[in-house]
Amino acid sequence: MSTLQPFRLGRQAASSSSLNLPPDSSASVAVKLEYALKKVSKQAAQYEGQMKDLESKLSENLSNFRAIDSLLSEAFSGLQRNTKRADRAAHHQVPGIHRDLQESREVLEELGETLPTVRAQVQDIFDVYESGRQKAKNLVDDLNWLNTEFYERWRMIVFTSSSPVSLRWKIIMRTLFVVSFILCCWVSWIALKGAYRAHSHRLVWGDKLMS
Repeated sequence: MSTLQPFRLGRQAASSSSLNLPPDSSASVAVKLEYALKKVSKQAAQYEGQMKDLESKLSENLSNFRAIDSLLSEAFSGLQRNTKRADRAAHHQVPGIHRDLQESREVLEELGETLPTVRAQVQDIFDVYESGRQKAKNLVDDLNWLNTEFYERWRMIVFTSSSPVSLRWKIIMRTLFVVSFILCCWVSWIALKGAYRAHSHRLVWGDKLMS
């Protein structure tokens, strides 16, 4: 609308000249026209600068819009790919996972049923192992006992409780030892008593034998 203002002013000047105005009035009109033209050109220059600024802003906004549009397109395409993958997983992988879980559950149930039996078998094997180990230990002890000398075995039976013999055998051996010890003490006592009597009566063994 401002671009039409010089044209209107020109028309007003032409109309004033056609009305045969005086020279002073025509000079003032020319000054006014020149002022109006300067003002209009100044405003046009301002408008042109504003138009350039607006054009640069529009181009910048357009480039930003294109960048945003490309980002949105990439995001949308990525979302579509992820949606397809999720659909594929839901139709193919999820049923497989459910089947695997079902098989694992069945296997666990079977293991739960067979676990007591396996535990009992393991306990039996452990008992057999312990029994065999104890028998082997006893056999080694018996072999060591048989390889021991007679005096050492007799001493262990009579004076210790760690000998690998029965209680009945220990009682018999200790009883025999006590009886033997008593007999030895009795014989020793008789011998000492006879020697004391011979010494007290001044008897000599040689003279007694000759007499």
